[in-house]
Amino acid sequence: MTVQDGKPELLVLRALKLGDLLVAVPALHALRRAYPGHRLRYAAQAWLTEALSLVGGYELLPTHGLDEPLAVKPGLVDVAVNLHGSGPESQDRIEALRARQTIGHRSRYRDGPCWRPELHERERWARLLEWHGIEADPQDYRLSVPPMASPAPASTVLHVGAAYGSRLWPVERFAALAAHLAGSGHDVIFTGGASERERALDVCRRAGLPETTVLAGNLSLGEFAATIAAARLVISADTGAAHLATAYGTPSVVLFGPAPPEIWGPPPGPHLVLTRAELRRGDTFAQDPDPALLAVSVYDVFAAVRELGLL
Repeated sequence: MTVQDGKPELLVLRALKLGDLLVAVPALHALRRAYPGHRLRYAAQAWLTEALSLVGGYELLPTHGLDEPLAVKPGLVDVAVNLHGSGPESQDRIEALRARQTIGHRSRYRDGPCWRPELHERERWARLLEWHGIEADPQDYRLSVPPMASPAPASTVLHVGAAYGSRLWPVERFAALAAHLAGSGHDVIFTGGASERERALDVCRRAGLPETTVLAGNLSLGEFAATIAAARLVISADTGAAHLATAYGTPSVVLFGPAPPEIWGPPPGPHLVLTRAELRRGDTFAQDPDPALLAVSVYDVFAAVRELGLL
């Protein structure tokens, strides 16, 4: 094990997306408390750097999935933590580090807790650390407030995109929702990534709202987090936007399709989940929306916003 800058290194592998980072926050906080003298690094995609800074204490090691070995010399890492999964691909990447201590689920290499697929993600990773003797609270999911101001404070955020077609609620429903909320006094804005801007513009036009309400593709990740943190309400599929709303206690309505909210959903609080579990097909990578998502109507969302006291 090599000591760099006078500190031993702890490396967390979770080479996934924004929502995956956010459900791992309780475990990341616990590791930071347990290893205050270590240099902390988080192996994930480089675009997550701004979001990782809101967790506090971690540097990002650019890592695109598990296709290539981690860019770390064997023997450099003191503590290696597998928060990516329990499969052989992530286990092999962790073992290749030759760390002094490895934290992970049970594998062919070493002992650990067995993988329990029914656990909520926040609970899963807290339980993993507890097994290894590290105190962790699955409710410790809050992020630091972004350093920049929101470009649209007190707005109602409609995050109309998602990583996969299985999570895309129809544009005409988002448009009807947006028009109704705007007519009820909500300052509606549309968010999403650069690849989702055309979809957001389509929803905006159908809703009869000005194009200036479309922020999709124009926000850095830090600005996006600031927007969610200062929002009046967030309406989104099961995406990073919904997890940011959880992290900042922003009231939210989350539309679930292929993923079960029991594993990925928000905690109790000003967050409501809408889905039809009995219709779920469960194919995350499908190109068309999951039936559990399509069964959620515009009226269902209105009712949820009303239940939150915001309509």
